[in-house]
Amino acid sequence: MAHYYLEPSRTFSEFLLIPNLTTKECTPSNVKLTTPITKFKRGTQPDIALNIPFSSAVMQSVSDHNLATALAQCGGISFIFGSQSVEDQAAMVRKVKEHKAGFVVSRSNLTPQHTLKDVLDLKEQNNHSTVAITDDGTPRGRLLGIVTSRDYRISRDSLDKQVQEFMTPFSSLIYGTSGITLPEANDLIWQHKLNCLPIVDDQQKLQYLVFRKDYDSHKENPLSLLDSNKSYIVGAGINTKDYGERVPALVEAGVDILVIDSSDGYSEWQKETVEYVKANFDVKIGAGNVVDREGFLYLVEAGADFVKVGIGGGSICITREQKGIGRGQASALIEVNEARNQYFEETGIYVPICSDGGIVHDYHITLALAMGADFVMMGRYFARFDESPTKKLKIGNNFVKEFWGEGSNRARNWQRYDAGGKQTLVFEEGVDSYVPYAGSLRENLDKTIYKIKSTMCNCGSNSIAELQQNARITLVSATSLVEGGAHDVIMKESSLSGE
Repeated sequence: MAHYYLEPSRTFSEFLLIPNLTTKECTPSNVKLTTPITKFKRGTQPDIALNIPFSSAVMQSVSDHNLATALAQCGGISFIFGSQSVEDQAAMVRKVKEHKAGFVVSRSNLTPQHTLKDVLDLKEQNNHSTVAITDDGTPRGRLLGIVTSRDYRISRDSLDKQVQEFMTPFSSLIYGTSGITLPEANDLIWQHKLNCLPIVDDQQKLQYLVFRKDYDSHKENPLSLLDSNKSYIVGAGINTKDYGERVPALVEAGVDILVIDSSDGYSEWQKETVEYVKANFDVKIGAGNVVDREGFLYLVEAGADFVKVGIGGGSICITREQKGIGRGQASALIEVNEARNQYFEETGIYVPICSDGGIVHDYHITLALAMGADFVMMGRYFARFDESPTKKLKIGNNFVKEFWGEGSNRARNWQRYDAGGKQTLVFEEGVDSYVPYAGSLRENLDKTIYKIKSTMCNCGSNSIAELQQNARITLVSATSLVEGGAHDVIMKESSLSGE
């Protein structure tokens, strides 16, 4: 017999937070947004925690290596999209891991026997102006010299000219040795007015490059999300079909955490995928998406390190419209949070929850955290920024970026939807769209984070754990929604035009 949930399925827009006492210690500068992303036992710390509660969605138009690096610098995490070849996804993971919080593994390398044409081709390919010259042309070869744009003149030098004729030889280089700290490396850079400082071991083999241009970046990113080797932490999306091939390649590339990308995670396929990863690799894995207690517990018992909550709430997702499954994001999150807390009380194991979808306004993020989410996953939010993979386009007088769902035919994500070998979907669960261009990730993220911290102070909370413990949340009526915005006034033209 069918089971009926007669309570309406609620969205974030149907709730508001009621202020608590704001103490003098409750200021935005004192609010800490550190939050777990992997499960842990009571009295211990999670193996991976985020410095801000943000993750970018497993989407082609959102999460590539560029956005993953930018978000990790801010303290969050990206899950690089899996709807691409295994090799390409692993390469993106590798690019993120090559950044070492100042110590960068060289990806532009040649031998002395290469030519100027090879230098120019490599510069075009990688967009790097510095090329490390090693005995074997590899990132870990014996360093013989460095080539920068100051070492040649395209207008005068022959493209056949060998690198050894114009490179700056090792004997003329200022360099650092293994074990040097980043502050020490930066001191050398500034003391000798260098643009790049190579780091070598006692056999002159290249280890890393430290760039002058990164100096300010390091100072500006105190919340960078780093592993024990000072490389940026990065996630990757997988599916339940080719995980036997994909997961080993991602682990070899250095991925820190995986997540199964699916609109509905309450399935035996997800259980098998989680169990395979846990049995064969030392890597964390999240699963989902679910919208109720039963789905959450099923994935937790399978071994999931975190669980994603939400079906059909994404801005480009039409799963509810097409299939009639899903639940209002607030209702789903509230029930799963209750199940998580009960599981924690009974077992002493805390399983983080990711709220995926349903975020329209910045305050919805704070509501999601108050309702039990440890972090949120967003697609549309990040798709708007310079660092996302798509190009900025001008339509009329407005700049936009393209944004499409993984459930759309454009994504060509056949394995996720098991299209039976067909190179098209029988029906789509996502749309192809545009989002307004919003500029840089850092500028927008800083503003959103300040809003969250300010609201948390209104709620008397200096941490996400305090917010979840102390928040008072109220349902609102349709009339009060109107009351909460600008009303009964004539808006000035600058406001109406969005200027």
